[in-house]
Amino acid sequence: MIKIKVLLADDHAVLRAGLKALLNDQPDIEVIGEAATGKETIFQSDKLHPDVVVMDITMPERGGVEVTKELKLRNPEIKVLVLTMHEDEEYLRQMLRAGADSYVPKKAADTDLLEAIRATYRGEHFIHSSMTAGLITEVRTGVPMSHEKKLESGGLSERETEVLRLLAAGHTNQEIADKLYLSIKTVETYKARLKEKLGIKSRAQLVRYAISTGLLSSEFEHR
Repeated sequence: MIKIKVLLADDHAVLRAGLKALLNDQPDIEVIGEAATGKETIFQSDKLHPDVVVMDITMPERGGVEVTKELKLRNPEIKVLVLTMHEDEEYLRQMLRAGADSYVPKKAADTDLLEAIRATYRGEHFIHSSMTAGLITEVRTGVPMSHEKKLESGGLSERETEVLRLLAAGHTNQEIADKLYLSIKTVETYKARLKEKLGIKSRAQLVRYAISTGLLSSEFEHR
């Protein structure tokens, strides 16, 4: 079995020890190295080539934002999972903009962390449910959620409305997953819900509905 190679980066040795025990107990995950500072994280990453770096934000000798940018610059394929005590939206915003793939608070259950590591390794984006979902769209699109027009959407949830808008605009499942930090499977689930709720089967119907609710301008109808 191919194991997910993980580098742990946190300045608390006790926490690293606990994480290492948890992860090494999994048949598909292996901790290949540890780092206690930002500079050491970069050095160990270059040396060990981990699949996923599980990293805190606040560390000595270069913080998480700077380290994430550097890791992604050196190796765009590397995955960065933020594991932190910070649940403030501003920290999430900064880390996502720096290139982090996933974000999990330290208070999350072990099962959530394990799921996040596996999803991140697969190229998916995992944002813990305790964080604000709307902020993810704001970071990806650059449009503050507070500035978005409030729309009548036939009883759809905020996330369903986001998926509908992107589908109607012609985005693929993969593009939607990337923009909203969802897995492909989750996007497909939202599509199924939309079809059931709205009775929509074709892209043309999607576009017409999106225009009627103000999700898209009428120019899309003629594309």
